[in-house]
Order: sequence, then C-alpha cells, then structure tokens
Amino acid sequence: MDKILPVFKALSDETRLRILTLLRNGELCGCDIAETLKMTQPNISFHLGMLKEAGLIKVRKNGRWIHYSLDESDMFTRFLLFGIFERTKTKIPKKITRSKKC
Repeated sequence: MDKILPVFKALSDETRLRILTLLRNGELCGCDIAETLKMTQPNISFHLGMLKEAGLIKVRKNGRWIHYSLDESDMFTRFLLFGIFERTKTKIPKKITRSKKC
C-alpha cells in the first residue's frame, strides 16, 4: 500500500498528467517541459519531483541539465500509464518548444 499511494497521488493532478503525456514521445529536458507547458521552472520541478518519487519517471543528468523520461521498468507502471494514455485522450503538442537555455 505504501508504494501504490504515491502513484495515485501523483496521477491526481492535471499538470502531472500533461507532463507524462509529453514524455510519451521520449526523453525531455526539464527546461523544455517548462517551456512547452508555459510554466515556471520551480513549478515544473515540483511536479517532476512528485512523479519521480512515485516511480513514474526516471532522471538522467547531463552536465547541469536534467533529462526526464517515463520509467517503464515496472510492469504495473507500464500498464497503468498505457491505461491512462488511452482514457485521457490528452493531445500531445505537435511541437515541443525547445528552451533557449538548453
């Protein structure tokens, strides 16, 4: 129960669902996620931290930049994400806005 509760808590927010939808297409830098969703870097970092804590995303550091991707290493997480993407019908932005910072 202790491992499942953070997952559902993380999935209960629209912003975090939008982030997961962006990561469907592959790895993105945190600044690109913030730029695409038109949100501040601290706000995005908070949501990414919750998704990481829940085990839904994984992190890769490259110098001072942090890149995020879906963590599909767990079968439960894979099926859960698949179900969410099927039911939310959230449109993936046609173009990821690349930050000038990266």
